[in-house]
Amino acid sequence: MAAAHTGIVPGLSPEEKKTLLQLARDTIRSRATGNPLPAVSAATDALRRRSGAFVSLHRRGMLRGCIGYIEPVLPLIEAVQEMALSAAFQDPRFEPLSSEELSDLDIEISVLTPFEKITDAACIKVGRHGLMIRKGDCSGLLLPQVPVQFGWDRETFLAQTCQKAGLRPDDWKNPGVELYIFSADIF
Repeated sequence: MAAAHTGIVPGLSPEEKKTLLQLARDTIRSRATGNPLPAVSAATDALRRRSGAFVSLHRRGMLRGCIGYIEPVLPLIEAVQEMALSAAFQDPRFEPLSSEELSDLDIEISVLTPFEKITDAACIKVGRHGLMIRKGDCSGLLLPQVPVQFGWDRETFLAQTCQKAGLRPDDWKNPGVELYIFSADIF
């Protein structure tokens, strides 16, 4: 899982980003209205490359769903389509999206870099890095944009990620707790 961390996401062109956003929107609309899902056809190498990716949905400024793959298990274009469906209809925190909600739905895609295991929390740059904390079977992940949206400092970011993992807020300081950072291309 650990990889050389450059903090740079392999670049997607504006057209590729537009393709992914449109695919996510069309996929959600098709499922919500009972129509067949759009076909996935990746025309570029970047869209066929396996990548970790999250799809976040917001409605009227409020989170409406967010699910993703942390590992590069599928080609990016397929991962985005699957995660758009999961975020809209399978996020356990929310009821499935209705067709009435489509008109004011905002879609955000985060394409992840490989994870880097760190031993010093001072390496974490709020606003640049996402964070995953793991201890045994417990793990929690927050995307790079989350601490910025809430105005968190590094310690709060660590504490909130611990809580998401089902750990105590200061467990990140303990031996046996693994910290991983990553970056994301967010659009």
